[in-house]
Amino acid sequence: MLSIAALPLAAAAGPVDYVNPIIGTNGMGHTFPGACVPFGAVQLSPDTDTIPHSVDGVYQKKAYEYCAGYQYGDKTIVGFSHTHLSGTGHSDLGDILVMPATGGIKLNPGTSDNPDSGYRSRFSHSTEKAVPGYYEVMLDDYGIKAQLTATARTGVHKYTFPEKSEEGHIVLDMSHGIYNYKGKTLWSVLRVENDTLVTGYRITNGWARTNYTYFAMSFSRPVRNYGYKDRSGVPYNGFWRRFNLEENFPEMAGRDVAAYFCFDLSDEKDLVVKVALSAVSTEGALKNLQAEAAGRSFEEIASDASDLWNDELRHFEVEGTEDQKAMFYTSLYHTMINPSVYMDVDGQYRGLDHNIHKAEGFTNYTVFSLWDTYRAEHPFLNLFKPERNADMVRSMIAHQQQSVHGMLPVWSLMGNENWCMSGYHAVPVLSDAIVKGTYADTDGGALKAMVSTSKVPYYEGVKEYMELGYVPLDKSGTAASTTLEYAYDDWTVYSAALKEGRKDIADEYFKRALNYRNIYDPEIGFARPKYSDGSFKKDFDVLQTYGEGFIEGNSWNFSFHVPFDVYGMMDLMGGEKAFIEKLDQLFSMHLPEKYYEHNEDITESCLVGGYVHGNEPSHHVPYLYAWTSQPWKTQSKVREILNKMYRNDINGLGGNDDCGQMSAWYLFSVLGFYPVCPGTDQYVLGAPYLPYVKVTLPNGNVLEIKAPEVSDTNCYVRSFTMDGKEYDKLYVTHEDILKGGVWEFRMGQKPDRKRGLSKADKPYSLTEGIDEQ
Repeated sequence: MLSIAALPLAAAAGPVDYVNPIIGTNGMGHTFPGACVPFGAVQLSPDTDTIPHSVDGVYQKKAYEYCAGYQYGDKTIVGFSHTHLSGTGHSDLGDILVMPATGGIKLNPGTSDNPDSGYRSRFSHSTEKAVPGYYEVMLDDYGIKAQLTATARTGVHKYTFPEKSEEGHIVLDMSHGIYNYKGKTLWSVLRVENDTLVTGYRITNGWARTNYTYFAMSFSRPVRNYGYKDRSGVPYNGFWRRFNLEENFPEMAGRDVAAYFCFDLSDEKDLVVKVALSAVSTEGALKNLQAEAAGRSFEEIASDASDLWNDELRHFEVEGTEDQKAMFYTSLYHTMINPSVYMDVDGQYRGLDHNIHKAEGFTNYTVFSLWDTYRAEHPFLNLFKPERNADMVRSMIAHQQQSVHGMLPVWSLMGNENWCMSGYHAVPVLSDAIVKGTYADTDGGALKAMVSTSKVPYYEGVKEYMELGYVPLDKSGTAASTTLEYAYDDWTVYSAALKEGRKDIADEYFKRALNYRNIYDPEIGFARPKYSDGSFKKDFDVLQTYGEGFIEGNSWNFSFHVPFDVYGMMDLMGGEKAFIEKLDQLFSMHLPEKYYEHNEDITESCLVGGYVHGNEPSHHVPYLYAWTSQPWKTQSKVREILNKMYRNDINGLGGNDDCGQMSAWYLFSVLGFYPVCPGTDQYVLGAPYLPYVKVTLPNGNVLEIKAPEVSDTNCYVRSFTMDGKEYDKLYVTHEDILKGGVWEFRMGQKPDRKRGLSKADKPYSLTEGIDEQ
């Protein structure tokens, strides 16, 4: 494996030199190695195969491996496309694929088994280089060196053709896509504006149901000739038949278009291609191209991309092994790919209603994987990138205002709602920003949007949830987990309403938050789905992750999903002793494959015992020991997870990174605290993973976290001081962190069994138990 991250600090120009974008590109990580800038709209990266999502309506399971377009084990590159999702478990995009080539023109990608049948090329990882903002590889079949970089809205390619080449060409495949299928591209159009400029667009029907991708593409040398094929055939061509459309005709259109552009290389072997994107228009794409890339060399743009990443990453300084530094900075890098800017340089963007809007006073974003990212990714941005997170909140509110349903996003993708997963988890993102003071809801619009979102009766059992106090299994296949998710989301409305002094709303949502109590079966001490008549599901298996009323998980994991009322949950699970026993058993049990074999988001590599770290619902669970008389167990469990699930390796992520969520969990846990319950101002303490971390905070203050003796053996906190003062609570507040200062942890091989036992030292819980209000 190519490792570009493990460099000595003395040789490092900056923290970018520790980032290894190859981490997670094999197996379940679903990351990509290509070029982007922080939160950029363009992610220019190689795609290594063309596995379709479905064939004749039948899902192709292997497509799951290609959510980011790239798998490290592949031996060919199909081309370089401009849009990718980072770490998701479902997918789309792969827009505007470009592939350079020599020799005869081929307009079909070919196959991995027979690459010579198409325009793809073999490659070797020995020629591959991936660093933030830059990617490089040799295309062996053509002898072409490919180099990629990016601005926020423009992908920049530099292709160096072989010395003997007198001419070369690029293929522009307008139908290539990730999670592709026949007919996904509804229409595409190309215009040759002059001999160095091509514009166009395509409309696709995928996970983003109606996705408009406009582009403007410039070439550093004039096109000699060009042409295209519509590989789907043209059943009706009208009076366009009077032209020879397929050769040197400046307008091209169709449903399955692949075009080629040929260049004279007799005097110069380099070709630079700049591709700016827009969701608004080709005019918008041209403006983006002019503003970000015109008149600038490839090297200047690549240097600026590296500088942008260094500027973001250098807020953190860490000590540790070279692999630990690589993992830390790569995780930080992964938290800043998605969400992504979704507007042109003039502020125009395509809204949820598919009208063109202008973002006034904020940057509009898309790619909100909220079922995942409300847990740690957005809290991480809320703490360390509060201005960006506030603009993401504004983007979500704009989405709600454009929604015919009056709903905040569930999963926002390229100006579309794709409805993926469950809950209404934009609500906790807004609440967390309001409670922590990073978003000022001066007109009450955010709270209004939260309430509106939670009362749409036709959304996944909400009508029954409001009437019965739970989602019934006969109305939703994920009834139990959805009830738990709604209850938490409702608690965050309660929390935001308290902050804003809206007692009427707070009272209503306090009651709704307690709906979680309605699905715990006292006979087994676990959450269990109910039917509309109030009866529990029979033949129930708390370990099975499929078909038992829980989304991508089982009751044993999901029953711990009441982060806002841990004492109440503890009582329903049989009291503190039973609660601890269940936690202990979760981490120590063996979960046989039969319990997750039908769930593609869970594999053995995702598991620590029966704890599913590779999928998000359990991410807070190791921290729940803080509410018990054995809080030290969090410290050893978290370190075990960090060691097993995060490695400087192609298989270095124990599950989908999910738009930065897995990476944000890592970063919080390495720092020694975690946002168990977004919507409070508290972070539950674990233990530092590294001996030293220094953070320059957004307000300019500096926080130093010191744990010089920490190791896999010395994993327990013996004492903790803030600026020299002993600190016994098992949580810190948002304000504590932003003050900065010096936090010192004395670590040891054995836990301090007396520390943090007082109820006053415990984190927030809505109630003191099921009998306390």
